[in-house]
Amino acid sequence: MSSLITQTPAASANEALAHFSNRLRFETDCSDVYHSQQAGEIDYVLVDVRGAAAFAAGHVPGALSLPTKTITAERLAAFPADTLFVVYCAGPHCNGVHRAAVRLARLGYAVKEMIGGVTGWLDEGFTLANDDGGPRASTPISCAC
Repeated sequence: MSSLITQTPAASANEALAHFSNRLRFETDCSDVYHSQQAGEIDYVLVDVRGAAAFAAGHVPGALSLPTKTITAERLAAFPADTLFVVYCAGPHCNGVHRAAVRLARLGYAVKEMIGGVTGWLDEGFTLANDDGGPRASTPISCAC
C-alpha cells in the first residue's frame, strides 16, 4: 500500500534539478522583491498589471502601473531591450499576470512573475502603497485585469 504522495514516483534528482532550476528563470517571490527593494538592488522594473482603480487603491511600493491591455511596443519604447520586467496581479487565483508576461515576451523583453501577487505580498506581512504614497491596510483588492 502506498500513500497518495508515493503513488506517482518522484522524479530523479537530475530531473528535479532541471525542473526547479527552470522555474526560477520564470518566477521570483514577494520576499525576494521586498528584500531587493530594501537593499536598493533594483535591477528590474516591477509592474502591477491590474486595472488602474486597483492600482490606485493599493499596490506594491515602487511598482509601475501597466494594465495588461495597455502593454504595447509604443508604451514600452522608453525601456531598453535588456530590461527585466517583474510582473504581478491580484494573486494566484488570477492569470492576468500570465497574459501580461506573454505580451512582454512577444515584445522581446525578459519577464518574471512575482508569484503570489498582491495576495502573497499581504500574506508575507508587507504593506501596500496607495496613490497618495502612504501605506495601505491589508485587504486584497479586485484585479480588474
